[in-house]
Amino acid sequence: MEEKLSSIYDDNVRWMNALLGVPRNCDMVARDFRIGGRRARIWVIDGYGRDAVLERMGSFWLSVSPREAGILTDMQAFADRFITFSETAVSEQVDDIVTSVLLGKTLLLIEGIRGGALMDAKSYPARSVEEPSDGKVLRGSHDGFVEALVPNMALLRRRIRDPRLTLEGHKVTAHSQADVVLCYLEGRADEHLLAQLREKLRTIGASSISMGQESVAEAIRPKQWYNPFPKVRYTERPDVAAATILEGDVVVMVDNSPAVMLLPTSFFDFVQEANDFYFPPLVGTYLRLLRLAVFLLSLFITPVWYLLASVPGRMPHWLAFLAVPDQCALPLLWQLLAVEFLIDVLKLASLNTPEALSNSFSMLGALILGDFAVQANWLSPEVLVYMAFVSVAGFAQPGYELGYAFKLLRVALLLISAWLDVWGFALGVAGIVILLATCKPVVGKGYLYPLVPFNARAMRRLLTREPISRDNS
Repeated sequence: MEEKLSSIYDDNVRWMNALLGVPRNCDMVARDFRIGGRRARIWVIDGYGRDAVLERMGSFWLSVSPREAGILTDMQAFADRFITFSETAVSEQVDDIVTSVLLGKTLLLIEGIRGGALMDAKSYPARSVEEPSDGKVLRGSHDGFVEALVPNMALLRRRIRDPRLTLEGHKVTAHSQADVVLCYLEGRADEHLLAQLREKLRTIGASSISMGQESVAEAIRPKQWYNPFPKVRYTERPDVAAATILEGDVVVMVDNSPAVMLLPTSFFDFVQEANDFYFPPLVGTYLRLLRLAVFLLSLFITPVWYLLASVPGRMPHWLAFLAVPDQCALPLLWQLLAVEFLIDVLKLASLNTPEALSNSFSMLGALILGDFAVQANWLSPEVLVYMAFVSVAGFAQPGYELGYAFKLLRVALLLISAWLDVWGFALGVAGIVILLATCKPVVGKGYLYPLVPFNARAMRRLLTREPISRDNS
């Protein structure tokens, strides 16, 4: 049974002071008042409370006469008459009160009045709404989601002015009590899908979700550690999230994270990007098909080139432009693997390089690791060319997760091709197809939808950029 506040004011104050850590937490502010001749106390976390709102309410409470306050014994009646702030709730449950204060709400207790008033007069520290670095567009809006839920929900409301837009709040895990919001269009979103998501959020067994949307995604997606294909698509762009909702899908927002999850997610969703919709349909279709072709090239180009170049005389005459590398100190396979991992080392190093030194770092990496390796006969120029293409192709698609999935599969395909030659390549391709076919999405009709099960209209809309019409909003 949940504990409730006592009817004795002094006991409640001592209880709240102990639970909220007033003596030991320097950011927990507690202030005493006299409201209508009665003792009162508020608790709020410094940095969350909006000083101007709390000051106006405090000055109004100090003007309450003892006669007006003397007839009240219930906090709801006090809130109805003397709390002007719109987002106010009343509770007697201790757990609910403590969690609400830790979320940023202001607690008010008054002597002789049952319950506590929880005023949502908070303002989270947040950066400005700016365009995300990994989703830039040439045209269109240049705003992006931030780490606070309220501004993110407002960005969606600004774009979808439909009363059917539903922003359904959930609390996740007993320890974190983190806010998660399901955003969907009522009547258009699949109710079965929504029921699945609600159940998955309700049964999250993690003790905390300190890593935001990634923690939630790992907790709700099927456990297939061996399958590298991403089961969730992310975006930090409000226009992409709004378009997803209008198409009948669901957007999952997690507090403290600027990236939102787009569900359901299939493999073919990754060929789409916001830039496709800010160009005419013909140009958008070209960019989408080009992105799909680059996907396939980035996966197969180095294993196929290795098979052709590793055996003398295997390169066909019509592919003579795919030059066979000269003999180097390292075998061809080791050259390809070394550059594969070296590219990731450079990426990790660039993430930790101060911005002022990033240009210098790029020049040093290109000159020292590239030119010197060729001059020292460690690497062939052809290997650097192919791996440079693979590296650039990884940035041609909007999802980093899919890029790394292709990287792992490319390395595995290269190794098995080196081991079993052409038969190994065929076996590796078959394994990739099996991984795709058996990949379990978080929710939805399947990871290969609309190819399996086949839906011609949905497949056409994914592969081509259709013009806007009454049926294509």
